[in-house]
Amino acid sequence: MDLLLWRHAEAVDGSPDHTRELTERGLRQAQRMAAWLEEHRPKRLRVLVSPTVRTRQTATAFTDRFEIVPSLGPDGSVADLLAATGWPDSAGPCLVVGHQPALGRMAALLLAGEEADWTVKKGALWWFSNRVRDGETQTVLRAVVPPDLA
Repeated sequence: MDLLLWRHAEAVDGSPDHTRELTERGLRQAQRMAAWLEEHRPKRLRVLVSPTVRTRQTATAFTDRFEIVPSLGPDGSVADLLAATGWPDSAGPCLVVGHQPALGRMAALLLAGEEADWTVKKGALWWFSNRVRDGETQTVLRAVVPPDLA
């Protein structure tokens, strides 16, 4: 399985939190990452998105075919990410457009074996793969792409 974690691009400050929109810079970040994704994406990619405006705007730069998953909102947890994506056993690749701290905590769990407060930069993408080698399940970090290098 491939799991891609994309933190929403830069958004305006303010409240209510769920209605915050992307800044002009955030829109550019999302468009650059979307272009990178289009070139490198796995086939049959399922896209799951938090219900916030900023995550939907980020995802829309890439595709309008995504599923809004309420549990992936700003208060979501690693358990919510695991449940929504089916990691590591889902049959197909999955892209999540979401929030800190859940994305960083998920990255820590996948790479270090336990949740920790790791930071995923706004607009950045982390791409993981799961494979079995010699009967052992392994997590592979395929790419980390910050928005300014996409």
